[in-house]
Amino acid sequence: MVDRRGLMIGGGAATLVVGGVVWLGWRQMGSVADYEAAVATSRAVLPVAPETRDLIRYATLAPNGHNTQPWLFRPSDTDIAILPDSTRRTPVVDPDDHHVFVSLGCAAENLMLAAGASGRAGEIVFDPAEGGSVRVRFGSAKGNPALFEAIPHRQSTRSDYDGSAVSVHDLELLAAASAVPGVDVVLVTDRAKMTQIGDLVIAGNTVQIRDPAFVAELKHWLRFSPAKALQTGDGLFSMASGNPALPEWLGPRLFDMVYTERAETEKYAGQIATSAGIAVFAGAAADPEHWVQVGRSCQRFALQATALGLKCAFVNQPVEVPALRADLAALVGLPGRRPDIVMRFGRAAAMPYSARRPVEAVMI
Repeated sequence: MVDRRGLMIGGGAATLVVGGVVWLGWRQMGSVADYEAAVATSRAVLPVAPETRDLIRYATLAPNGHNTQPWLFRPSDTDIAILPDSTRRTPVVDPDDHHVFVSLGCAAENLMLAAGASGRAGEIVFDPAEGGSVRVRFGSAKGNPALFEAIPHRQSTRSDYDGSAVSVHDLELLAAASAVPGVDVVLVTDRAKMTQIGDLVIAGNTVQIRDPAFVAELKHWLRFSPAKALQTGDGLFSMASGNPALPEWLGPRLFDMVYTERAETEKYAGQIATSAGIAVFAGAAADPEHWVQVGRSCQRFALQATALGLKCAFVNQPVEVPALRADLAALVGLPGRRPDIVMRFGRAAAMPYSARRPVEAVMI
């Protein structure tokens, strides 16, 4: 799941130019305040007696690759089925739909936690029909209140962290929260090993940045202005990566100037160096059913991190580039396995949140 791309704007001349054109194109860009208001509405706290659409809204706050939101929700009286939306695939970075099914698992976990808040939690079941879907069945169980309350606050924070360590107690809480059947989670806090994982992240990013098809697909999902981000309700909005809002005509041109191997290498090296640790998730088998379980596990990890005041972000390049998977698996003590998710974590200031499409757009 590639919820991680950022457009880093900097340097004297580029910054000067950006300042002028942003001012000149402000009306075309739309209002940041309008964007923030819409995002706040999508993340509003659930009512005491949530309706089906409220539960689905909370489910859509889950992370997903390129913020494509590749899911459709079909509710019934007894469950809510989550189906993959084939129109929102990213076939270059995710040719086997691995990230799609991980995203469905993340959404299913949110949905179950939201149902549990009103005593309606049941079970999550993978259904191979219809190309693979996830059924969240209602029951009469309570959920985990700390994880539930973290849902609207969780974000993929794509910035440098403060470098401070996470206590052993908090690491144990993270490991316990992410324990899901069929998934192994390895938490790495050793600096030397983190640097080695960072080297694989950079190596994978270099492969991707040299692939014109990858870059074209990434650019398709970038949103540079508040107006565009609100219009689509999806994609990677520049401000959510700590970068300035730009007119849509300018953003892609500037992206081509600054999205370079050197800049990306420096960015990821700094982000890994300032993180407290790295979590690697691997399913017991490389199939959609286990990818859903991986999604559940990494979402529970991210929610527990949020509850502890931590931030996290995906750095999935070593699992997206097949040639690097074996090296990563061996490095974290899982030889012969396919690693599924790589997530760094630590402490940092909150960033702007990404947009979500209206619930009506994802219900069938």
